[in-house]
Amino acid sequence: MKELRDLDLNLLKLLQAVVETRNTHHAADKLGISQTSVSRGMAKLRETFGDQLFIRKAHGIEPSELAEKLAEAADEMFTPLVKVVESYRNFEPEQFTGEVSIAMNIFFLELYGDGIFTALREVMPNAKFKMSYWQEQSLTELLNGDIDYVLHFALFPLPQQIYQHKLKDVKMSLIARSNHPILSQSSEWEDINQLPVTRVLIDGITSKRSGVEELYLAKGYEADVVLTTHSVSVLLNKLKHSDALAFGSTFMTENEPGLSSYPLPPMPKEMRQIQINGGYLQSKRGFPLNQLLHQTIQSYFDSVTQPEKQ
Repeated sequence: MKELRDLDLNLLKLLQAVVETRNTHHAADKLGISQTSVSRGMAKLRETFGDQLFIRKAHGIEPSELAEKLAEAADEMFTPLVKVVESYRNFEPEQFTGEVSIAMNIFFLELYGDGIFTALREVMPNAKFKMSYWQEQSLTELLNGDIDYVLHFALFPLPQQIYQHKLKDVKMSLIARSNHPILSQSSEWEDINQLPVTRVLIDGITSKRSGVEELYLAKGYEADVVLTTHSVSVLLNKLKHSDALAFGSTFMTENEPGLSSYPLPPMPKEMRQIQINGGYLQSKRGFPLNQLLHQTIQSYFDSVTQPEKQ
């Protein structure tokens, strides 16, 4: 088989047209080229992929399984190329009808997802949106260009191919039920170390223990983790109906009258707040779509005021 790197991409368009029309004359009409050009192209395709691409029939030709699979692969190859071209050509957010894919830490999706979606829908009213939580395969999808934008903790490791920028610093607190019998009086380690702990799962982090659990160990305690979940609502319900606590932000108490925030115990400065980062492929830094996503999401976070401690 001839070296594929030297293959003229126009031959793949010809292959697609012949597979679709099953007729070289119709393929020529579809592509706006001469029958002679089709014949030459077919000869080059046979030279590259072998003689079994097409079988001649009385009223046309029948593509082989190889030809159909090559046509399908060519379509998958051209789709991202078309997306690149369209992203630069006369990009008008109000007229954009493509899909925008955003992945974020599930905690951010629960707390900020609705606001982000509303902000994006205002600037791209005709776009289709896919908003998913970050999973183990998300990095591969991001590197492949299937995810346009990502939101995650600044400490979450992402490769250099991803351009990152700070969206917001969020101060941390202890979150628990209102009028908590212990936290209402003290947040010192010796007073709270026996309280049950809840936390949100973060896919893609392989560490056996969370940073909070490591901190407990460093203080000479062992965290009694009674709930780990992907669902923020499940976690909040547990907090409202038990003496459990969570290390989180005061955003978790919004519209939750049964919850309050309490001071953190003594802990390292870098754990007293979290930085939310946004990011996308370095190779897309000049794309109008990605620039718009960055500007819109940054504006959203700039407008969000963190609730005061209760």
